[in-house]
Amino acid sequence: MKLGCIADDFTGATDLANNLVRAGMRVIQTIGVAASPLQTDADAVVVALKSRTLPRADAVAQSVAALRWLQAAGARQIYFKYCSTFDSTPAGNIGPVTEALMDALDTRFTIATPAFPDNQRTVFKGHLFVGDVLLNQSGMQNHPLTPMTDPNLVRVLQAQCRGKVGLIDHRVVAQGEPVIRERIEALKADGVTIAIVDAVTNEDLLRLGPALKDMPLVTAGSGVAIGLPRNFGLSPSSAASMLPTATGLQAVVSGSCSLATNQQVQEFIRCGGAALAVEPLRIGSGADVVQQALAWAEARLQAGPVLIYSTADAGGVKAVQTQLGADAAGQLVERTLAAIASGLVQLGVRQLLVAGGETSGACVQALGVPQLQIGPQIDPGVPWCHALLPSGEGLHLALKSGNFGSADFFVKAFGQLR
Repeated sequence: MKLGCIADDFTGATDLANNLVRAGMRVIQTIGVAASPLQTDADAVVVALKSRTLPRADAVAQSVAALRWLQAAGARQIYFKYCSTFDSTPAGNIGPVTEALMDALDTRFTIATPAFPDNQRTVFKGHLFVGDVLLNQSGMQNHPLTPMTDPNLVRVLQAQCRGKVGLIDHRVVAQGEPVIRERIEALKADGVTIAIVDAVTNEDLLRLGPALKDMPLVTAGSGVAIGLPRNFGLSPSSAASMLPTATGLQAVVSGSCSLATNQQVQEFIRCGGAALAVEPLRIGSGADVVQQALAWAEARLQAGPVLIYSTADAGGVKAVQTQLGADAAGQLVERTLAAIASGLVQLGVRQLLVAGGETSGACVQALGVPQLQIGPQIDPGVPWCHALLPSGEGLHLALKSGNFGSADFFVKAFGQLR
């Protein structure tokens, strides 16, 4: 193993793995710290945790445990991956996990940047943009668990960290590896322990990559991954993304309430797709929503992909949270959608797309999937994967971050797999 990665949610893990595969690495994603041997050789292993919104102490403990496993497996560099919208609260967990990993690796400096230009995430003068607007104007200010109201990443991260946070700005990055290294040394001399890095294009990330070659710990969204495989002598190759042939029925389970996923649900319906809304208040009232949804799906699966979703706009989410409580509502929906995903697989679904980080984590855990082999990209940040179920049967699986994907994502994904 060349690169060992720790991701704070399941869709983020596949997002990172996707960029590594595109750059030529053979990648395995484990669901949590692996309890069994890897199912194939890999250049990189991504340990997928569900730690983004855990209590800080739990997130730190799980991340350090993943680090110890990766070190024991021979990882030469560690990559801590978080969301390209820097999802966190004033208490963490990005800062506390980063500093815990730095302590465990006995390193006094690292970088941080969620930049991913392919998905319209850029960092300029330390500020995070989503498309043409600042983070706090992008819809992320309404996130039900991690509302992001400040686009200044230096300020956001400093509030979470003991050490001093600095900036490597776009003028430095544009001059390439030697100047980036000089800036890093200057920041170290000034007592900075973590530096936000500007990046507005893929070329910025490729210029950054060589400067990170000897850094024990890299922290970032998935974008920085495009510049790292070259440090290990690897280059892009289609062989890295080969998966078994897809078979079986097709379904989508969507729990994300992001603007992007709302558009994808509406486009699937507009194109004539069979779709069923799961209503949280009906779940809370004790209705047997799972069996009703599965009965609905069973009657339609032979005709093509079906969509079962709890996706709603910000107003709908707030109304449900008011009645059920934010945490209770989220957990209730996650458990329900995970049970529906398991039921769909029992009905013969072997091509499953899951939208939403928390939903993806719940579904993968319910299915008992231990590892994922990472395959070809559907849209930036979202690849098809292949897993072996506990029964030994194969399952093609795509785990989509709520904010990712074009409006026609649900419509085109299965065609791309064919």
